[in-house]
Amino acid sequence: MAITAAMVKELRESTGAGMMDAKKALVENNGDMEAAVDWLRTKGLAKAAKKSGRTAAEGLVAVVVEGGKGVAVEVNSETDFVAKNGDFQDMVGKIAAAALAVGDIEALAAADLGGKSVADTLTDKIATIGENMSLRRMATLEGETVVSYVHNAATAGMGKIGVLVAMTGGDEAIGKQVAMHIAAVNPAALSEADLDASIVEKEKQVQIDIARESGKPEQVIEKMIEGRMKKFVAEATLLNQQFVVNPDLTVEAAAKEAGATITGFVRVEVGEGIEVEKEDFAAEVAKAAQG
Repeated sequence: MAITAAMVKELRESTGAGMMDAKKALVENNGDMEAAVDWLRTKGLAKAAKKSGRTAAEGLVAVVVEGGKGVAVEVNSETDFVAKNGDFQDMVGKIAAAALAVGDIEALAAADLGGKSVADTLTDKIATIGENMSLRRMATLEGETVVSYVHNAATAGMGKIGVLVAMTGGDEAIGKQVAMHIAAVNPAALSEADLDASIVEKEKQVQIDIARESGKPEQVIEKMIEGRMKKFVAEATLLNQQFVVNPDLTVEAAAKEAGATITGFVRVEVGEGIEVEKEDFAAEVAKAAQG
């Protein structure tokens, strides 16, 4: 029986097995889907399917810079314990290096990693380590100079927060200081022009509602809103924020003193935005015991 790509895809999705393993299982069982599932189970290659529904909110962010290009890649695991595992760290480092040559997360998942795709490598690692893992996101930054910084580093080039800063002029020292500022303060955008219009409008509406609660006249409210929105923009945008290294200066002014112009940044934090379901301790132990 001819084994089609659709059959391989269906088996992979139902078992979490790697592409080549799924294809081999179908070939060995003449295309019989149920028999192929059993074959994978007997070979220990369907373990990943059990793990795929579990929340992976820990893990690592790895950053790699080459010339004027930098990438930050987040790979998640279920526990921080796995994030400290040398094999996991080695895999994340290789994935980040591969990210330099691709344009998006889909291309990265399909990229070659020593004869296997990144996606299949992850599936194999899930089966080996016994935890769910996911290639969650990647971000790319280009500029005349790109500087990286990792906060809470687990090993070289990877940790809980990865930052990339692009700039013209200046030196690595100011780039590193700005990157540390970004890790600590988490600005929403580079400048006012880069702020998401919907975020600005939402904040403005909130401030209007607050001001109207005061009962002041509309013309007074307008002045209040103007001042509060200026403060919001200053606090939300990197260039207008007070520099943590020297609060007397904005980030833009501090960079200018160092002969640099900041042209972009990326900040990726492990687990950011992932909702983790809370469990009581007894339920957690019971689940662990069940594998």
